[in-house]
Amino acid sequence: IQGGEAAGGMSPFQSAWTALAAIIGTGNIAGVATALLSGGPGAIFWMWVSAFLGMATAYGETVLGIRYRKRDRSGGWVAGPMLYMERGLGCRWAGLLYAGLCAAASFGMGSMVQANAISETLEFSFSMPPVLIGGLLVLLSGRIMAGGAGAIAGAAEKMAPVSAGIYMAASAAVLFLFRENIPSAFGMFFQDAFSFRSAAGGAVGLLASKSVQYGIARGVFSNEAGLGSAAITAACADTEDPVKQGLISMTGVFFDTMVICTVTGLAICCSGTLGTADGAGRPLTGAALTLRAFETVLGPLAPWLIGVALGLFAFTSVLGCAVQAETTASYLLGPGAVRPCRVLYGLAVFAGAMIPMATVLQLADLANALMAFPNLVCLLLLSDEIAGEGRRKDR
Repeated sequence: IQGGEAAGGMSPFQSAWTALAAIIGTGNIAGVATALLSGGPGAIFWMWVSAFLGMATAYGETVLGIRYRKRDRSGGWVAGPMLYMERGLGCRWAGLLYAGLCAAASFGMGSMVQANAISETLEFSFSMPPVLIGGLLVLLSGRIMAGGAGAIAGAAEKMAPVSAGIYMAASAAVLFLFRENIPSAFGMFFQDAFSFRSAAGGAVGLLASKSVQYGIARGVFSNEAGLGSAAITAACADTEDPVKQGLISMTGVFFDTMVICTVTGLAICCSGTLGTADGAGRPLTGAALTLRAFETVLGPLAPWLIGVALGLFAFTSVLGCAVQAETTASYLLGPGAVRPCRVLYGLAVFAGAMIPMATVLQLADLANALMAFPNLVCLLLLSDEIAGEGRRKDR
């Protein structure tokens, strides 16, 4: 977003990758493991259920985002729930409230939480000091953000597939070695799904938040469908076909949860590492449990591959959430707020690499819950318009 330009000038797939970059994060590695540990294999089934519901909300958010978006003074698109709340429902105060909450959540979960995940990974794997990591992250993210929406979209379009490719290749190696266990793992997902323990575990891993959480021991939601934040970038594609772009957004939710999170769950269950403990006898959870599953096949190569994949996942989330932060700041305070927002965002990235995240996570969780409620209500009230776009497409 350069000089007040909203997230415009993106191809449909660039905008989709930018939105996907904001939702693929540490939760795809740590959150699935936590859900499995707390709820058993059946928790994966409830992730699938949530993903199917999330695909519907992602479609509706994108369709409404394109329907009610507008051009700013630089000719770029401004889109998101704040626009369809203001222009679709005629409720500007709801749009302002949503924009404020989204900006706060973007700073918390997008910059500080993800920067901390990168810092912990690099410090553990390569003994890099957090202050150095924070400085490098500020320089790299600032350089890309200074290029505007096009630069962010270009970086997301390149890095998100690379990080996903590395992780999927490592997962494929694990699943190939334990391929005879895959049918039984799927059987466990379904058989254990309807026990109270699994349903509760799925809720911990999915419903506790729509953000990417900090910390190994916490369950996370794998995507942001329902929050509306992904529509800020997805609805800024240079297309006049809201239905097509909505379908593209649905594939992002599918890939994030149904593909990446499923292979994580399969790797843990097929390798037999679920329930294992560390050297001190404490049960492994979060990223440590996922790493143990990959070590059974990849050995000392596993920390490098998982470290690189997790680092790229988190960094692309930093970039994707930067678009959301700048767009909402511009909506609230005008185009002049974009440059100060970048500076504050960089400071948040630096701080996130160095400070504990417990307080930030609590604030981010609260902001997410408050974001979801008005967005879902708005989707319900405007559901006829969402369906109408589909009917017009059919004709």
